[in-house]
Amino acid sequence: MKTKFLNKEAKIAVIGLGYVGLPLAVAFVQKGFQTIGYDTRAKKVQSLVAGVSDIADISNQTLQACLDTNAFELSASPEILHEADAIIICVPTPLTEAMEPDMSFIRSAMQDISTYAKEEVFVSLESTTYPGTTRELICAPMLEKGYTLGQNFFACYSPERVDPGNKQFQTLNTPKVVGGVDAMSKELGEILYGQVIDTIVPVNSAEVAEMSKLLENTFRSINIAFINEMALLAEKMEIDIWETIEAASSKPFGFMKFTPGPGIGGHCIPLDPMYLSWKAKSKNFYSRFIELAHETNHLMPEKMVDHAAEALNLHQKSINGSKILLVGMAYKENSNDLRESPGLHMYEQLVLRGADVSFCDPEAPTFRDADGNMQHSIPLNYQAFALYDLVVIVTPHKVFDLKQIGTESPLILDTKNALKDMFQEKKWAYGKVQMKQVTAKGVK
Repeated sequence: MKTKFLNKEAKIAVIGLGYVGLPLAVAFVQKGFQTIGYDTRAKKVQSLVAGVSDIADISNQTLQACLDTNAFELSASPEILHEADAIIICVPTPLTEAMEPDMSFIRSAMQDISTYAKEEVFVSLESTTYPGTTRELICAPMLEKGYTLGQNFFACYSPERVDPGNKQFQTLNTPKVVGGVDAMSKELGEILYGQVIDTIVPVNSAEVAEMSKLLENTFRSINIAFINEMALLAEKMEIDIWETIEAASSKPFGFMKFTPGPGIGGHCIPLDPMYLSWKAKSKNFYSRFIELAHETNHLMPEKMVDHAAEALNLHQKSINGSKILLVGMAYKENSNDLRESPGLHMYEQLVLRGADVSFCDPEAPTFRDADGNMQHSIPLNYQAFALYDLVVIVTPHKVFDLKQIGTESPLILDTKNALKDMFQEKKWAYGKVQMKQVTAKGVK
């Protein structure tokens, strides 16, 4: 196995071709490995076979170049896994309605692997999960099938660190944590990932690797919640939180800059802390920090809707019946990723309050609402912004001309402080998050 990895003679299979799996599979192809992409969604596979990528970080041209090498085989049939020497699992790990881990996708992947895997195989899990998953859900099924750990079966956990839309850090140059279930698995994991990733960070167990992923994103969740709470406090004290943050950021040590916003999104930050909290409870440990951070962050979309109502009230309008435009629906700038986006939560709450809601997002032009109906972005026509009672900047993509938005919109709620210092004389904005209020003479 080691020789196959070093000589790039191993065939690599990636299960799950989403934001994590597709870029990883492409990386293996580009580094000279015969690669299999397996996804249970037949339509997804058909689209990829046709050279059409739905992942912003992988262009159609990049995908087609990989297909043209004949080193990239795509399939929706699990039988193809029998060809693989190494199998990497990149499937979703959502939370249930009870905020508990949903391991069904990992279990399904392991059912396929244990049924079709070769007599000798390396398996790596990348999906976000709780400490102990690799031993419990990856090793146990294979050992039950008669495999022997460290001899003909090897298992690692290597957490994904994908940041959709990040042009600086992508699959190849983002350091990769690798933790093996045993010493040989760790060594093989280091060798395999070291063939495609610039920097490998080996750790001494799968559990350390699993915990590191949760620690990274719980750290971010707690700090985002803290700055969101500080924004709400500053609002009560009539202090500009944005200027306060810039002042604090001038300290060259001991301070890390976080900024407030309408909430958190993506697959990791909203979910990972709850995986850790759930696992902690099984050890009779209760993390108040995690729970409080989760509560604060998930209340922010509702706070923004309250601000929208206040902005309209200042102009003698009710939120019920008002035309409201949400600008940017993806959870982060310059991405098409809508997972857990605060914009989606704002949309639903505004609709429930009776608003006539539209959205504009060229990066993420469609989504399904809570009733399952497909919603479509309006065209990016700045003159049309004048037709709305309120324009809410949720995600300020680079594609947007913020000055035109500020010029054309009669009333704006700017949740990201995107229009700072852009307009000084115009009656254009209200947003308690950034401490600017409308007056007849301008912004104060």
